Amino acid sequence: MPTTIIWEGAGGTLLFNSFAFVFFFFPIVLLGTYLTYKKSSVAYFWLVGASLFFYGWWNPANLPLILGSAVANYWMGRRLSHQPQKSLLTLGIAANLLALGYFKYTHFFVDTLNSLFSDAYVVKEIVLPLAISFFTFQQVAYLVDAYRGETQDYSFMQYLLFVTFFPQLIAGPIVHHREMTQQFERLGQKPFTWEDLATGLVIFTIGLMKKTLIADNLSPFVVQAFSTVESGALLSSIEAWRAALSYTFQLYFDFSGYADMAIGSALAIGIRLPINFDSPYKSHDVIEFWRRWHMTLSRFLKDYLYIPLGGKYNRSRNLLITMLLGGLWHGAGWTFIVWGGLHGAFLSINHAWKRCEIQLPVVLGWLITFIAVLHSWVVFRAESLAGALRLFSSMYSFNLTAQPTIAAASQNTFYLLLAAGLAFLMPNTAQLTHYCTLKSVRFSLPVQWQPTLFWNVLLSVGLLYSLTQLTNVSEFLYFQF
Repeated sequence: MPTTIIWEGAGGTLLFNSFAFVFFFFPIVLLGTYLTYKKSSVAYFWLVGASLFFYGWWNPANLPLILGSAVANYWMGRRLSHQPQKSLLTLGIAANLLALGYFKYTHFFVDTLNSLFSDAYVVKEIVLPLAISFFTFQQVAYLVDAYRGETQDYSFMQYLLFVTFFPQLIAGPIVHHREMTQQFERLGQKPFTWEDLATGLVIFTIGLMKKTLIADNLSPFVVQAFSTVESGALLSSIEAWRAALSYTFQLYFDFSGYADMAIGSALAIGIRLPINFDSPYKSHDVIEFWRRWHMTLSRFLKDYLYIPLGGKYNRSRNLLITMLLGGLWHGAGWTFIVWGGLHGAFLSINHAWKRCEIQLPVVLGWLITFIAVLHSWVVFRAESLAGALRLFSSMYSFNLTAQPTIAAASQNTFYLLLAAGLAFLMPNTAQLTHYCTLKSVRFSLPVQWQPTLFWNVLLSVGLLYSLTQLTNVSEFLYFQF
């Protein structure tokens, strides 16, 4: 009997792209934070309370899990920082991964065993706690750093805020304890600035526009196309390439839109989160792509998996293991494992090519990289490997039927061209708003946000459009991971 992992929430009412968040929760949190700025202990309680309310609204039954996890990891971290014991570190990491494994992978392993041995083991329905993949990685990093002597004696409230801080709690960025607790310590001293508030709201608005204007409008075609191949049908080559391109841009604008809204909402209350995207589709090789895509995940995998495995020693093996586990982290399915394996292979080939010291023209390197990434996203999005292969077959069938058989295709062209133009030609949000200094600006037009009438009108129009879309419940793609 097929089984599935179920995620449940309270109607999705506190999504960043919801009326409840934009008009009620976030303004109240802002007001409370500014009123408590001069009292650090009160500010901690306010933000922790707001974050737990935010998390509990989705499913109150998950609160004991995240609170219990925070208490246990804080205790183990304190012990490890004063008395480093490898056995305690092993126990702590194992406990975190076992909890993640139970909720996220139990059904996958049972289904795999059933398919291999023709058995019919049945596991009761498991509710997947929201954000467990993200707060598990953050706490594993904390335990490892505590064992290495790289943590401070944080108070429990500091640590709890690090684990539960609402802007990045659900889908990242994956933050490091050091970069967050140092900022939390200044909650009672750092004054409110209009610049932080204004820039934060601009970044939040850009993220909201990415989600509602681009990602959500690419979604209908993607859903129909991938559902078609999963049902056993083939598409025309035009439809198949359109589907692959649409998902490639949908995922980027959906996930980077979430990251922008997380960064913007945090900055508005004076906290700077790390950036997660640096125009990854402008990369000219796969190594560069992984320095610019989901940057905080790449940082975690490098520091806590790839380097401990030996780093450059037996590089290909370590890259393959790292990316396979990175794929499995994204989801319990063979498509995610194969996706990780593909990127492990891409990275190994890329490093081998660099050793040959043969320079490709920049445009050719960019094109090869983008095509490789696009094909990997097909596997990532497909519900099964058979569905992915069917889409690949359609892409290379050379059936150039111009008449689309999918209804959403007629609305798709404009948004696909808009997404491509923004991703390939425009600076990213961090560059546009001067949020941080980025070295790579390849293929970007010289455009920067300024507090001028033109930009105010442009953002206001985009915000008004986005607000009209808030009645449509549209979860972020990375919530399922």
